[in-house]
Amino acid sequence: MIEMSRRNTDLIANIIFQKPELFDELMSIFLTGPDPANRRAAWVADIVSEKRPDLMRPHLHKLAAGLSIPGHNALKRHTLRILARSPLPETELLGGIINICFDWFTSPSIPAAPKVFCMELLYRISEIEPDLKMELADSIEWRMNEGTPGFRIRGRKILGKLLREINLPNK
Repeated sequence: MIEMSRRNTDLIANIIFQKPELFDELMSIFLTGPDPANRRAAWVADIVSEKRPDLMRPHLHKLAAGLSIPGHNALKRHTLRILARSPLPETELLGGIINICFDWFTSPSIPAAPKVFCMELLYRISEIEPDLKMELADSIEWRMNEGTPGFRIRGRKILGKLLREINLPNK
């Protein structure tokens, strides 16, 4: 079995950069492949989509719809990270994304990194759905002391933006 390392991930990502037609196959493994192949593909897709977001665009709908399928925390983290920096999917998927993100954000069993990307994704959605701003601000405030230092830093940053946008004093 090939080791799962940043070196191997970058090697595969570079192959995809040279042969973008392979990206669809990579996404098929990410979305439907067996574990751990799907996690490895998710990591590569995350890296590739940072530099080539155009390759991810045709897959965003399936990626967003796949959030509701139970999976390893690494799949959640990569999926949320990709969605947090991508154009938001159609409005019919937003309700499901909102529910999943709030569920994961409030779950004690979900690690900090997926929660951070949930926070970022919910903030981006709140730009379209302003009614979410107050609920998101309350959720972040409520969990501020629970998270890792990185979670708290990102939470303070997003909370500050939310409080300015809903015209509440910053705490």
